[in-house]
Amino acid sequence: MDTNISSNSYNLWNENVSEANYGPEYKAHIFEQYKLYVEMADQVSNRRNIANTFFLTLHTLLLGVIGFSIEKGPKIVDRWIIFFPLMGILLLCLTWWMIVRSYRQLNTGKFLIIGEFETKLPASPYWSAEWKALGEGKDIKKYIPLSHVENWVPIIFAFLYIVIAMIIYFTPAL
Repeated sequence: MDTNISSNSYNLWNENVSEANYGPEYKAHIFEQYKLYVEMADQVSNRRNIANTFFLTLHTLLLGVIGFSIEKGPKIVDRWIIFFPLMGILLLCLTWWMIVRSYRQLNTGKFLIIGEFETKLPASPYWSAEWKALGEGKDIKKYIPLSHVENWVPIIFAFLYIVIAMIIYFTPAL
């Protein structure tokens, strides 16, 4: 995250509105908008967690069904047929990865705007202080950005499905 933001760099501030022509509520309204925006950023994070929980539950269920099918299911006569469900499952993994990426991009934008808001406030707890305290995401002893970790989960599941499909395909007894 680049912490060097310039005034009005994201067109947050209306050029024709200033403290002088707005009135005595200017600072209070900026703070209220800031609080609302931080809450909206938190809601995006919550939606992201819900999406991750949904996909994690779905893929755990799929792995359970695959395991049960291998153990108790009918014998696969035409082994090439496993590639159709594999493609569908891999598309689910790709969708999950794209959703995680999209939420990460949305949160990045929201935190840039929060940083812009904080240029008008006495303190910069989210944008400047917290990010610096966490080593700006560069020191894994201080902080490993969750978005870096969660990007790997759909990829790991996709790899796992490919390995399972190969085992099913190349094992004659199934």
